[in-house]
Amino acid sequence: MSPDPRPPWLDLTHDLASVEALRRVYPEPESPATLDKEADHIHPVYRPFIEAAPFAVLATRGPHGLDTSPRGDGPGFVQVADAHTLLLPDRRGNQRIDSLRNLVHDPHLALLFLIPGIGEALRVNGRGRISASPPLCERFRHDGQLPRSVLVVEVHKVFFQCARAVKRSRLWDPSAQVPRERLPSTGTILAALSPRVDGAAYDAELEARQARTLY
Repeated sequence: MSPDPRPPWLDLTHDLASVEALRRVYPEPESPATLDKEADHIHPVYRPFIEAAPFAVLATRGPHGLDTSPRGDGPGFVQVADAHTLLLPDRRGNQRIDSLRNLVHDPHLALLFLIPGIGEALRVNGRGRISASPPLCERFRHDGQLPRSVLVVEVHKVFFQCARAVKRSRLWDPSAQVPRERLPSTGTILAALSPRVDGAAYDAELEARQARTLY
């Protein structure tokens, strides 16, 4: 029999397309703690992770599909209002508002918090609403600049992710850092995709522009 000329990812006969099929490959968790670690609120042992995190990834979904958006600021930039509520200021960005447009259509969201040097990540699932309340925005004033809105997150589920992925990736290992010049520059990327961008000029001004518009 001649070998199948198709690449293996086009072979659908081994797809795991049901929970039953998945469980034949992935047995039930061996440790009850795998499920016990989940809370329906910001438990006191999880709060320090949020307060120490300077970076989070916000996942949303809407009529045009899924979106993941990086969010970052000083540690604790996502504030814990109470055991069931988080507040995330929307700092200056590219004005695409992909996440916010999604949330207008579907309030369900997920957050993944990362802390430099810490292997565990914290995961939060819930619902969000976008508030432009002046007092709420004022709460997040920085160097005279206000966020245009604040995402109010109703927390439904919180749990930590073990450190295996971070350890395998060597994410926080300084020796694993990739020099920026090994990858296409921002200007190079934009020039390749848009005839309206002068890549070299864009790169020459990028750092100064970002410094001016950080908030």
